[in-house]
Amino acid sequence: MKTRALLLAVLLLASGSAFAGALQALAIGPIGVTVSDMDRSVAFFHDVLTFEKVADCEFHEGAFDRLEGVFGARVRIVDLRLGTETLRLTQYLTPQGRPVPIDSRSNDHWFQHVAIVVQDMDSAYARLREHKVLPVSTEPQTLPAWNQAAAGIRAFYFRDPDNHNLELIYFPTGKGDPRWQQKTGALFLGIDHTAIAVADTDASLRFYRDALGLRVVGEGENYGPEQEQLNHVFGARVRITGLRAPSGPGIEFLEYRTPRDGRPYPADTRPSDIVHWQTSVVVQSAAPLVRSLIDLTTLPLGSHRGALIRDPDGHAVQLTEP
Repeated sequence: MKTRALLLAVLLLASGSAFAGALQALAIGPIGVTVSDMDRSVAFFHDVLTFEKVADCEFHEGAFDRLEGVFGARVRIVDLRLGTETLRLTQYLTPQGRPVPIDSRSNDHWFQHVAIVVQDMDSAYARLREHKVLPVSTEPQTLPAWNQAAAGIRAFYFRDPDNHNLELIYFPTGKGDPRWQQKTGALFLGIDHTAIAVADTDASLRFYRDALGLRVVGEGENYGPEQEQLNHVFGARVRITGLRAPSGPGIEFLEYRTPRDGRPYPADTRPSDIVHWQTSVVVQSAAPLVRSLIDLTTLPLGSHRGALIRDPDGHAVQLTEP
């Protein structure tokens, strides 16, 4: 399956408009990430960020082995919900994978995070400090007024117990999805998007927009001291492109115009490695040509079917049918 999945990705990229509309994206999510200690991670997301556990299962299943390309996998999978979004944690009990590289940077091409929306940034930041959460940013950053598309947005990067990047984000009135302005009484509201570092925005657009059918909803370029302190990358100048499906969180490209020294996604990465994230994209019934190239495996977690492919930079995308 791995060879056919890679072939599909190559053909989708190379064919451009010939494959436009081959898939129709209906929704994004859940967003998944591999963890090394499930109990520790569940406690972190629940106790610090108020996610609620909605599913917890452990199994060994041949269909899952074929989907992920990891032989003999025994996994524990926990779904956590915040607002209407789901974060899926997977622990490989066997075989265990490699940790996140300790020197990972925000412009390395394996970078991915979820942006967690907060009602009040100062209160959320104080909560993280109370729990001694490891920061990436020096402190919450407010994007400047000259940046009209993002002016007034506040953001802060930090790490979970496995060294994955996460983001807190606050949207002022008039910015972001209007639902983030609703007064619910909760401090942490939901997941707005998952962000991925990309080497070439145009190549990523051919994959996510032209092949998978996501729509572009925003573009911009961020730079200056606020961006440098947020990402902890000196001289950061970032082209940002946001895409969405009709429902679910968005996908945001982060292309570092400077510096250009982000390292490529390790080619030998497997889903059991802790650096692994995978974003589910629900698509309308796949076109016959797509069906001939990938194995739409019946998944052990439900009656839907899917396949795992990788984007131009190596980020994992799980295609599933409703």
